[in-house]
Amino acid sequence: MRFKGLDLNLLVALDVLLEEANVSRAAERLHLSQPATSAALRRLRAWFSDPLLSPHGKRLMLTPYALRLRPQLTHLLAGIDAFASQPALFDPATAQRRFRIAMSDYLANVVLGSLINAIAGIAPGIELEIVTPDDTAADLLERGEIDLIIAPQEFITPRNPTRLVLEEHHVVAGWIGNPLMQAPLTVEAFAAAGHVSVRLGRITRLTFAEAQLRALGITRREELIVPSFALVPDLLVGTMRLGIMHERLARRAARRSDIAIQPLPVPFPPMREVAQFHRARADDAGLLWLFGELERVVAADDAAQAPLTGP
Repeated sequence: MRFKGLDLNLLVALDVLLEEANVSRAAERLHLSQPATSAALRRLRAWFSDPLLSPHGKRLMLTPYALRLRPQLTHLLAGIDAFASQPALFDPATAQRRFRIAMSDYLANVVLGSLINAIAGIAPGIELEIVTPDDTAADLLERGEIDLIIAPQEFITPRNPTRLVLEEHHVVAGWIGNPLMQAPLTVEAFAAAGHVSVRLGRITRLTFAEAQLRALGITRREELIVPSFALVPDLLVGTMRLGIMHERLARRAARRSDIAIQPLPVPFPPMREVAQFHRARADDAGLLWLFGELERVVAADDAAQAPLTGP
């Protein structure tokens, strides 16, 4: 399809070429041959009267003009994707759609099973694909490659709207045979103990809990650092280590293993988990339906639990 003489398919090729800055890798992603991808690049260079990618040693670098084009192109393609994928009406009973959601293993553990069970009977054609919320998640959302990011509010960029999913408190977890779990913890005992902690993403992003500790000026002794919240409970059993855990996840762990839970010895604010979606999809009926189902699942789970620990 052409618009004012420009083959719109070339815009998809341009997006991938600018992201990869490598013709061979772009060809693989576009499922084209390398000569066909090189031909697309030549046509784009002719249309924009700019090299777009210029040699720099053995690498290709984006030209200043290409750097200016890229955010506009990302926004344009995301809008086209939202326009093309949104039906006039959304009927969950007949809809065939896959939602791609970036969420941590903590959230997947506490809500995903209930959510799948809740929608299975009313929306058999709906599929959920969960991806790791790494350092590229915001860019994936901008390009329309994922539908939602669910993460602590502090880690969400301001570029797109959000909707509250749940509020979570944190607790201290440890093996039931750990003497530190037999009485209320002091700050000194908490800091001196060995800890299992979590780091997320390729750039070793701090978790909400670690950020709060640093804000309070508390340094703990991290004996073990893991990339998953769900790994923490099993690594506490049979040891003198402690771990800071989300209360919902800690309660689930305590029901299936020898884990004890008690309040933190320092004040933590509640963590607000929010869902972020692209601004072009604010009226997406499918996403609005999914939000409603997610909110019902969280409310039902909260109602079934004893009162949460205060902040």
